[in-house]
Amino acid sequence: MGVYLVSVAAQDWSRPGEDGYGDVAAALNTELRRRGLPAYDLSRVAREAPGWFEEKVSPSMDGFVALCRKRLTDAELSALLDWSVLVPFALEETIVLPVGTAYSGEETVVSGAPQVLALAERLAGAVALPVDAIPEGENLALSRWFLEDGAERTARARPGPWAEQRDTAFYVALYLRAAQYSVRYGCPMTYS
Repeated sequence: MGVYLVSVAAQDWSRPGEDGYGDVAAALNTELRRRGLPAYDLSRVAREAPGWFEEKVSPSMDGFVALCRKRLTDAELSALLDWSVLVPFALEETIVLPVGTAYSGEETVVSGAPQVLALAERLAGAVALPVDAIPEGENLALSRWFLEDGAERTARARPGPWAEQRDTAFYVALYLRAAQYSVRYGCPMTYS
């Protein structure tokens, strides 16, 4: 089992109840309209994706959190880590919705993927992450690359700070790829 970071399909985003995110979607659109912003209609903005995004959140986050505290402000750290739903458009600030999900308790915190992407790119630069060598697209490709021999082979050819702290590098890559996927395909991301 465990916790996974996953993309949300249009049919799940609009489905109310325990198996969907319809309550979150409705609350988000209410809040967006209240702020004078357009509603987010996933069925109209989503682009065809090859499968879906799914990565297991398993290594220790201690090194990653330490890197974030060293490189990011408190507000940036919160924007990067404290969301429960990531949406593919920019938000001036996180939105707290009075609707819970299985992993968010009684509230859902929504952040914009462009902001998360910018922060993850900064962290990737700080650890010299070889972004072009890290897989994307297939489910669990990132997890397998770090757990199997992909990261090891790349570390031999392209050493750097990322290779010395693989758990930290995993989370930098995870947030980077999740935000990229969200923006590229116009879909939300959440934990499952």
